[in-house]
Amino acid sequence: MPFVRQREDGTALLSLYVQPKAARNAVIGLHDGALKVAVAAPPVDGQANAAVMAFLAATLDVAKKDIILAHGQSGRRKQFIVRGLAAEAIREKLAPG
Repeated sequence: MPFVRQREDGTALLSLYVQPKAARNAVIGLHDGALKVAVAAPPVDGQANAAVMAFLAATLDVAKKDIILAHGQSGRRKQFIVRGLAAEAIREKLAPG
């Protein structure tokens, strides 16, 4: 699956397409090479970004400090660095369907 790749420094880079103001937080599926994630938070004052980071931390069972927003602060397309998990483990935990 193309939505996550292992980096040379041991971290993983996760590409997401975020849908804010959803009914619930959930992994929806793939969207143009990225993993589509819905969050209930609105896209105001970083609330959606914080919700995505909390959702990822809980779903991947890592600390919130191990999820870093690398790109896409204000857009729907975002890239997160995940520390402490290999790309393969992330694929297994977030695989849609």
